[in-house]
Amino acid sequence: MPRSTVYETLGKLVARGAAYEQRGPAGATGYLPLPPEALLDRMRREFDGSAEALRTALPAVVAQPEGHPIHDLKDGEAMLARAEDVVAGARRDLFLSVWPEELRRLGPHVRAAAERDVEVSVVSFGDPGEDGAGRVHRHRYSAPEAVLDELGYRLIVVVADRREAVVGGFGDGTAWGIYTADPAVALMAAEYVRQDIALQVLAEAVGAEEIDRLFAADPGLLRILGRA
Repeated sequence: MPRSTVYETLGKLVARGAAYEQRGPAGATGYLPLPPEALLDRMRREFDGSAEALRTALPAVVAQPEGHPIHDLKDGEAMLARAEDVVAGARRDLFLSVWPEELRRLGPHVRAAAERDVEVSVVSFGDPGEDGAGRVHRHRYSAPEAVLDELGYRLIVVVADRREAVVGGFGDGTAWGIYTADPAVALMAAEYVRQDIALQVLAEAVGAEEIDRLFAADPGLLRILGRA
C-alpha cells in the first residue's frame, strides 16, 4: 500500500477520534487505536446527538402529505375491477351494498376475504345465492324492485377497513362511479351500509307494517324524508 495512502487513512482515523497520535523518540510519530469500548461509546454519543438533532429539524422540512385520492371510474368494468381490489385489500372489515348481478363478479373475492377472517357484512338487493359470504342480509325493506324503480339504477357500495371505497351505479347499459381512499368518505360509505343493514334487521324484528306506520306518521321521520 502506498505510504501516502497509509498516512491519509491514519489522518482520517485521528480526525474521527478512532486513533490518536503518539510522539516517539527523535520526533517520530506513532499511532494507537482508541480502546474498543471507548470508541463505541463515542460513536453512540455521536449517533444519539444526530438523531436528536433530526428529531427537531425534520418536522420543519418534511413535505406536506398529499390529499387522499378520489378518481372517477369510467365504466362498469373499471368499477368492478377496482371493487375487486378494495375487497382483496381488506384486512379488518368489509361492507358491501350490492345487487346479485354485481355480486356474481365480486363473490369469490368476498368469500376469500371471509376465509382470511375479515369481518364481512353484506346487504343484497335480491337473492345472493352462493355468492354471499360473511353476514348477508337480504334487502326486503323496501323491496329491491321499489328501490330500482325509485333510483333508476343499481347502487354499489364497497368499503374496506373504512379507509377506501368504491361507490357507483349501474343502469340502462351505463355505469358511473368513483374510487376514494379518503377515510372520511369511506367512513360515510360504511355508515350508509351499516344503517341500511340495521333497517333490515329492525324491519324483521318489529314488522314492515310498523316501520311503514312510523314513516307515515312520525314528525321527525317525515321531516327527514321531506314529506312534512
